[in-house]
Amino acid sequence: MPHSPAAHPGFSLVPTPTRFFVTSGKGINKVSELNAFDLALLQAGIGEQNLVSVSSVLPIGVRQVDRERLPRGAVTHAVLARQGGGEGEVVSAGISYGFRTDGEGGYVAEGHLNGTQKALKEFLKWRMEEIAHFRGVELKRIQYRTEELSIPMDHYGVCIAACVFLP
Repeated sequence: MPHSPAAHPGFSLVPTPTRFFVTSGKGINKVSELNAFDLALLQAGIGEQNLVSVSSVLPIGVRQVDRERLPRGAVTHAVLARQGGGEGEVVSAGISYGFRTDGEGGYVAEGHLNGTQKALKEFLKWRMEEIAHFRGVELKRIQYRTEELSIPMDHYGVCIAACVFLP
């Protein structure tokens, strides 16, 4: 008789990340914003993956690692911030992340805007404070990864930042 997963405490069919890395990039292109987005993904090292958008919870015990080269075509779960624009605009995208003081994992917030990294960082700080407040928890030091881009005339541009989850 086959064993039921329910008969084994701690066993789960739901994949839970054990590691993550944070990356960012920006791209400029004369043809389209989509091409600029592709260039930003390539600069961030995640342009050859099949990205799946996920929400923003860092599991208990997850650890941050350096950016890894991932297999081409890998289904890759990520929290992704993206902001694009056209000539003469300043765009920013970024993420913030922090762990709970009680050791029960942490959270990631993404943000994007037409404006500077400084304004974006203030927004991300506020988002993390709200996340903690809603849950009645405190966070350790909040970390940030942001990109800013002044888009030249006759071009499109995109900034991205991502928290990439790994098994």
